[in-house]
Amino acid sequence: MIAFVAGTVAALAPDTAVVEVGGVGMAVQCTPGTLAGLRVGQEARLATSLVVREDSLTLYGFADDDERQVFELLQTASGVGPRLAQAMLAVHAPDALRTAVSAGDEKALTAVPGIGKKGAQKLLLELKDRLGEPSGTGTHAARQGAGTPAAAGWREQLHAALIGLGYATREADEAVTAVAPQAEAALAEGARPPVPQLLRAALQTLNKAR
Repeated sequence: MIAFVAGTVAALAPDTAVVEVGGVGMAVQCTPGTLAGLRVGQEARLATSLVVREDSLTLYGFADDDERQVFELLQTASGVGPRLAQAMLAVHAPDALRTAVSAGDEKALTAVPGIGKKGAQKLLLELKDRLGEPSGTGTHAARQGAGTPAAAGWREQLHAALIGLGYATREADEAVTAVAPQAEAALAEGARPPVPQLLRAALQTLNKAR
C-alpha cells in the first residue's frame, strides 16, 4: 500500500493533483477541499489510499490520515465505492460524517450527490458502529483555514470544484453567487476566503434547491 506521497505539486485539475515524486508524476484523486490547499510548484504531502481494479490502479489523496481512514471505512458499506466515499468527504468533514451517522441524520447524507433517501437510511444502519464517535478536536476545521487559495481565485476554485462534483455550469454559477457574501465577509476581515467551507455551504444551497 502507498501510505502517502510527498513532493512538488506539478499540476492541478478539478478532481486531481499531480505530485512529482522522485521524477515521476503521481496522479492523485482528491476532494475539492484537499485540492484547495494545494499550489502548483509548492511542496505537499498527501495521505493516500490505492484502489486496485482489474483494469486500473487509482490513487486517492487526503489532507490527513483521519480522512483516509474514514474513506476506507465508508467503503465497507454495501454499495459504497471509492468515488461515492470521496463525494461524501467532499461534502462532509470526517467528524461531520461521524456526527451524522451517530445521530441518524438522514438529511446530512442526502446532501451528498448520488445518495437518496433510501440509500441514506441503509448507510446509517451499516455505518453506525464503524466510523466511531466524533473526536471534537476541531483539527479538520483548523486545517481548512491553512493553505486556502488566494483571495482573487476563490470563485474559480469553488466553481471548478462544483463542476468536478458533476453539477451543471448554471448550478455552479448560482451556488457561487449564493455563498459570495461569506467570502466577501472574510475578505473584509483581511482573511482569505475558506474555499472548503464555502464548498460545503454551496452544496447545502444546491441541495435545498432540488
